[in-house]
Amino acid sequence: MRKLQAQGVHHITLTGADRQTSIDFWEGVLGMPFIFDQPNLDNPDEGHLYFDPGDGRLITIFTNETRTPDPRRTPTEPGCVHHLAFNLSRATFLQAVERLDERGISHSGPKDRGFMDSIYFKDPMGLLIELACYKFEPPVGCTHADVMIRAHRMRVDAGDYNIQEVHLADAIESLVAERQATLSSDRSPRNPY
Repeated sequence: MRKLQAQGVHHITLTGADRQTSIDFWEGVLGMPFIFDQPNLDNPDEGHLYFDPGDGRLITIFTNETRTPDPRRTPTEPGCVHHLAFNLSRATFLQAVERLDERGISHSGPKDRGFMDSIYFKDPMGLLIELACYKFEPPVGCTHADVMIRAHRMRVDAGDYNIQEVHLADAIESLVAERQATLSSDRSPRNPY
């Protein structure tokens, strides 16, 4: 028996409202370029809109001109999607509250998640959207996941409840020491003052 090895998210498809509401939200609020448009090949009554969330992957929306926005929270029972999280730069994240407020979009305000900051709000169909901003940049040649797994192990070893900035900083230092050679015979911390 062998695995079917995934290599990333190909796309996520959501059921949206009408075409213009979907474009106004995904491109007009979240800034995702509208890159492709065709009928839903499995349902001729629906359109299928494609948006680029910023990494070249795809968020696609099934639209129907008879559907209108419904702000009631989407189901969160087991098997349902709880929320979608999108990465923001720190500069954009720091503007998110103001930019949501100027549209009258209700939101959670910033939430400290230890390794990232988050803001939550609902899309026009009631799906919870998270705007997330990492508190760190991974070292060159590493991914956010490389730092996270290292920080997690350090957190567990320390007996701490959740990942905090100290775990991230120590994980980054450890990854750099592992991956980057040095001419120094002693890499230990020192005080030159």
